[in-house]
Amino acid sequence: MITFPVRRIAQAAVVATAVAAAVGFTSFDKAVALSVDGKTSSVHTFGDNVGDLLAKQHITLGPHDTVAPSLNSPLHDGEKIAVRYGRVLSVTLDGKQKSYWTTATTVASALQQLGIRADGARLSVSRDMPLGRQGLSVTIGTPKDVTIKADGHTRTATTTGATVRDALAELKVPVGPIDKVKPGLGTPLTAQGTTITIDRLTQKTVTVTEPIAAPVTKRSDSSLTKGTTKTVTAGKAGSKRVTYAQTFVNGKLASRVAKSVTVVSQPVASVIAVGTKAPTTSSGPIPSSGGLNWAALAQCESGGNPRAVDPSGTYYGLYQFDQGTWNSVGGSGSPIDASSAEQTQRAQILYSRVGASAWPVCGKNL
Repeated sequence: MITFPVRRIAQAAVVATAVAAAVGFTSFDKAVALSVDGKTSSVHTFGDNVGDLLAKQHITLGPHDTVAPSLNSPLHDGEKIAVRYGRVLSVTLDGKQKSYWTTATTVASALQQLGIRADGARLSVSRDMPLGRQGLSVTIGTPKDVTIKADGHTRTATTTGATVRDALAELKVPVGPIDKVKPGLGTPLTAQGTTITIDRLTQKTVTVTEPIAAPVTKRSDSSLTKGTTKTVTAGKAGSKRVTYAQTFVNGKLASRVAKSVTVVSQPVASVIAVGTKAPTTSSGPIPSSGGLNWAALAQCESGGNPRAVDPSGTYYGLYQFDQGTWNSVGGSGSPIDASSAEQTQRAQILYSRVGASAWPVCGKNL
């Protein structure tokens, strides 16, 4: 019978226990690839699931963060775990601002993830710019057609500006401080196209000399027949210097406003004597002249009444003058206020010019 020393048997038992422990340790330790926002590292864990791993790595997920596979998924040796932190991307698209949560790590991937089309658009930052956990603001201008009417020309172009002001600046269309732009500079552009009209305004100051009309003073004169006047003193116009502010729209004068007036010379008033003497209305004998029967003509026209007025109120006196004809033969005031002799005298003047045709019906009685 072979016997072994007690000491060697004990040593063998210790070695066996150590080997068993090592085998057990190895079976619980797992090597996994942990990716955080695209940066991968190899870690070892004794955890049972993804949540245990993240806790060991002091990674806490917020409501906008993601992990794949899920927190409750069991861990296996060689597992790949991906963690993405959420960050805010503030997008101003054609003047309209909106904020989004995204787990993308670049501007381009964030826009793709959010479904924001920016083909051909102008961005305020590089598309490849990293999107950190602190978030980012980006302005996007999509291409839009505009029609610009200015300086007598019409131009069609494409702009990525969000407003009328942006478009004019991008297309290098100058706008003066008082020019009128329609629609207004702050108006958003539309995808359907926008027509922009620019009216060029200029202002000038001019000084001109203008007359000051002479005032008229009237005074009664009993030596003159009522309805007659006489100039006693002739008036004289004065003058003034007027400074105007003129506004031109596209080269044409649109408004003129007086800013200052300086009197150079005062006007001199004219004095007019106005007759107040009652006219002679006698229907005395109507003289004849040159073998013509003026009494017969007067009888036919007015029944011989020097103050006769036809029903229409148009014709007056013995010979039924209208006011214009009476004035044309030297009469003043109304014919019915003149004497019979003066009415006959004016009728004779008219006859010398046009003959009996002045009285189409009664002229045959002359």
